[in-house]
Amino acid sequence: MSGAGWSTTGHTVWWPAPAKLNCCLHITGRRADGYHELQTIFQLIDLCDELAFEVAPLGVIERRNDGPAQPGGLAAIPPDKDLCVRAALALLAAARQKGLPETQSGVCIRVRKRIPIGGGLGGGSSDAATTLLALNELWGLGLSENELAGIGLWLGSDVPVFVRGRCALGEGVGERLQPLELPERWFLVLHPGVLVSTAAVFQAPELTRNSPILTISTLLASGGRNDCEPVVRQRYPEVAEAIDWLARYAPAQLTGTGSCIFASFDRAASAERVAARVPEVWRAWVVRGLSSSPLFSRLPNRVQPN
Repeated sequence: MSGAGWSTTGHTVWWPAPAKLNCCLHITGRRADGYHELQTIFQLIDLCDELAFEVAPLGVIERRNDGPAQPGGLAAIPPDKDLCVRAALALLAAARQKGLPETQSGVCIRVRKRIPIGGGLGGGSSDAATTLLALNELWGLGLSENELAGIGLWLGSDVPVFVRGRCALGEGVGERLQPLELPERWFLVLHPGVLVSTAAVFQAPELTRNSPILTISTLLASGGRNDCEPVVRQRYPEVAEAIDWLARYAPAQLTGTGSCIFASFDRAASAERVAARVPEVWRAWVVRGLSSSPLFSRLPNRVQPN
């Protein structure tokens, strides 16, 4: 295969995988299977990983890290646990189940990792979603957005929002999505240099699990909160220190289960002024809120819901 989206010698096509912020994260219950019910508002941002897809021998599905190493980064993730590899394998399995023609090649997935791992920005889930959308296009499978979101949910609860590629209210375990038009905002995102385990946070006995279900208008008006933040603050003093520092300049909160925190600003210049003061021991990004994923500029045959 040598379609326009494949990497070929001398010409590498990079597909974006944007990060997200959880503008609020309310835990509204715990199901019998151990998963948590939640309400959250997903805001896409223009901090992106990049992925390229190279033709590989038939049957080969592999991932290569093209960026600088991160602590606990991609090199430490075995292939059978890597979300990009799992996404490609799940896509092939779904295609076979539907009786679609077999792909004539394997794939080597190259990843430039810019979204910090374990930061609550959804980088791994976004990489998986980009893999699903890109390979659906490159392999000519023609699966719909709904079908790809269903595959994504099997990989992780944040994957469907990246497949849909829109800011949204998320409910259930995050798979019930209602698109939202959010005001244009800029954000300062801080990473205090620690990785937070999502599983450990959700298993914490002190986690609030009975937040009331609110209407969209109430959530948007109040701004909401992150029920995971008290747990992360208590267990990761580095995160607590970063939240307290940023709160001196603007309302600050955790995204997802951490460890990144963020504050919202009306203008990029306002965020840049605070960013200039961030201690050197932390990483900082000034990012723009997106209304839709930049990934869709790569999809001439954009999949649509059934």
